[in-house]
Amino acid sequence: MSTAKLRETIHEYLSEAQSDPHEVQQKALQALASITRVSPQNRSLLAQTYGGIPALLALSKSISPMIQTLSLSVLFNLSLNPNLKQSLADMETINHLNSIILSPTSPPESTKLASSLICSLAMLDKNKAKFGVAGTIPLLIHAISDPCNAAAHHLLSTLAELVQFHGNCTLAVRAGAIPVLIHVVESSDGEDLSGTSLAVLGLLSKFDEGLNALKKTEQVVSSMVEVLKGRCMLSKEGAAEILVRLFDESEGCLADALNLPEFLTVLADISVRGSAKAREMTAQLLRKTMEANLVSYSDGSHMLLQW
Repeated sequence: MSTAKLRETIHEYLSEAQSDPHEVQQKALQALASITRVSPQNRSLLAQTYGGIPALLALSKSISPMIQTLSLSVLFNLSLNPNLKQSLADMETINHLNSIILSPTSPPESTKLASSLICSLAMLDKNKAKFGVAGTIPLLIHAISDPCNAAAHHLLSTLAELVQFHGNCTLAVRAGAIPVLIHVVESSDGEDLSGTSLAVLGLLSKFDEGLNALKKTEQVVSSMVEVLKGRCMLSKEGAAEILVRLFDESEGCLADALNLPEFLTVLADISVRGSAKAREMTAQLLRKTMEANLVSYSDGSHMLLQW
């Protein structure tokens, strides 16, 4: 199909999407979602259509769950084009996406799509600060704290993208992200949720605010060791990386670990049967424990390794 014909077709679909009959709207939005799913060219043509993006944003505020979901799906498809991320991330759009996440009556699919759209837009580093200014970070943390939230994995992935910006890390720590994420790790039956939560904790620990908050968290070392004893290798990698950073900054955390009778046995097991990254992290942990043992021995203290 020629570019001119594509423009005409997209314009027709967009006009129908704004018409009165619900069935016509739905079919038009389904068509737009379909043609923009895999084609960067079609996404660009839709974005270039006069009034196209404002119309989709207005439709995403529909009281109809289907119309809202389809509109968000089209907007998400548009966000996959790198050259459209900055223009899509205006404050009106961000505030609307925040309101979807915040509302307890939002359909789960709409919440997932709103979160995914934020994540996609935040992949452009220039956009990360916008979401921080708009208050997206505390909203995500509040939503993640709900154990019944069906969009938890999407929300965690979005938070992981946003906290790579230092300013957003500070906002997350101040909004109580550390205890919320540790609670997810400790209580989650799903390995994906635990692994993603630990990945976010790992990102937060790269900055002083996050690492200091982790050090002050009660029983954080035992919580991480419990993860090391689990089955999910992604979670083990995340927990081991967090322990490495904690041991680097806190002798107290290292002492807490050495007081756990199973700690060294768990490390020995991972050093043999873990993934490459898990083995690398475990090697660092074992080296730190050996160094601590030598220092303790030379000082005449009794913090000896018990194999």
